[in-house]
Amino acid sequence: MVTASELREGMALRIDHQVFRVMEVEARAGTAKMGGTVRVRLSDVHSGRVWDQHFRPLEKLEDVELEKRRLEYLYSAGGNCVFQRLDSFEQVEFPSANLGRAEEFLQPGTEVPAEFFEGEPISVVLPDIVEVRVKSTTPPARAQQDAGRKEATLENGLVIQVPLFVGPGEIVHVDFKTGRYVERVRAQHKKGT
Repeated sequence: MVTASELREGMALRIDHQVFRVMEVEARAGTAKMGGTVRVRLSDVHSGRVWDQHFRPLEKLEDVELEKRRLEYLYSAGGNCVFQRLDSFEQVEFPSANLGRAEEFLQPGTEVPAEFFEGEPISVVLPDIVEVRVKSTTPPARAQQDAGRKEATLENGLVIQVPLFVGPGEIVHVDFKTGRYVERVRAQHKKGT
């Protein structure tokens, strides 16, 4: 059990026999007559439904322990993403809707951590920043200012805006949540070259 004031982003809770992931927590101090409140944005781990809820700071909630395992992404088919457990080689499916934008960045063979609850897959944990190779764009241009942008198509088919100095075949960091360019990966940091 955990009190509402101890809730942190990423925790899992069981409320009315359903498991929810804590997405956001905002504590508000109370006044002399009214106690404080803790506003929590929860996501149902099965349906992905988002639920905003308010709790009293000392209200007790049932937190659940999630088991972490490594999975390898295999392919997407029929609205599901198929992964393989590295410890047992068992195939596990996640609905594509639950992964959201993550599916765009997954390449076959990519290893990712995943969370399970009572043996059932809950979520795949992706980093905030992912590395992706630029498949095509106009040749790099050196400009007085690096403020200019151009379109680039990534290996995963996503089209993003990159600075003028980025060329085809280069690896760039992309913010997973927004799908925006972050930086170019320097030659000494490139994987596989």
